[in-house]
Amino acid sequence: EEAPSLGIPVLIVRETTERPEGVAAGTLKLIGTHEEHVYSEIVHLLSDEAAYKQMAQAKNPYGDGQASERIVAELKSYFE
Repeated sequence: EEAPSLGIPVLIVRETTERPEGVAAGTLKLIGTHEEHVYSEIVHLLSDEAAYKQMAQAKNPYGDGQASERIVAELKSYFE
């Protein structure tokens, strides 16, 4: 969940994920566990600038990163 906030593409070396919203948004890519496929996906992402940028600039499906500021503002408002 943190990587999309930092604009970092994530290759998920698993067959399934509990974060399908990240895959749907394009910030995460589920690549499976076969060694050759994992290797080729890593090489592709690191050598294809457009593919890297596309994943890095995808919309963060987990929010805007400002939740803590909103929580603090609400708490301050409540206790004032």
